[in-house]
Amino acid sequence: MNRIPSSATLLMSASLLLGAGTAHAALPAEATLYKNPQCICCDKYARHLEEHGVDVTIVDDVSLGQVKKSVGLPYGLGACHTIEMGGYAIEGHVPFAALEKLFEERPDTDGIGLAGMPIGTPGMPGPKQEVWNVYQFRDGEAQPFMTL
Repeated sequence: MNRIPSSATLLMSASLLLGAGTAHAALPAEATLYKNPQCICCDKYARHLEEHGVDVTIVDDVSLGQVKKSVGLPYGLGACHTIEMGGYAIEGHVPFAALEKLFEERPDTDGIGLAGMPIGTPGMPGPKQEVWNVYQFRDGEAQPFMTL
C-alpha cells in the first residue's frame, strides 16, 4: 500500500537532515598545528582537517615540548603534533568523530588526544589495527573521552 508521508514524518526527516549538517558547522574555521619540520604524517593530518573545512596554519619552528607543556598535556600521552583549535588542544592523529564530539559537546577540558601514532588514523597509512582510546585532559590529568 502506497502512503503519502505525514507532515510529522516530513518534519522529522527535515530535522535529521539539518542535524547532520550542524555537526560540521560546530567545528572552528581555523586551527594551528605545531610539528617537527620533517614530519610528513602531520602534514597529511593538516590536509585531513582542511578537507573538513578547517583552515590550518602549520608552525614547524617551535619547541614541541614547550607547546605540549603550555597546553597541559599529561606526561607520556604525547604524539607527533599538537593543534590549537577553538579553545582546545588536540594531541596527535585524533579521528574526526572525536573532533565532532568535542565541538558539539564542548566539555570543560583543556583538550583531547590520541597517544602515539596509531596506524590507520587520519594521516597515518594502513588499515586500522586496534581500538583507539581518545582521552581528554585537564590540568595535566587524563580521563577517557571516547573509544573508536
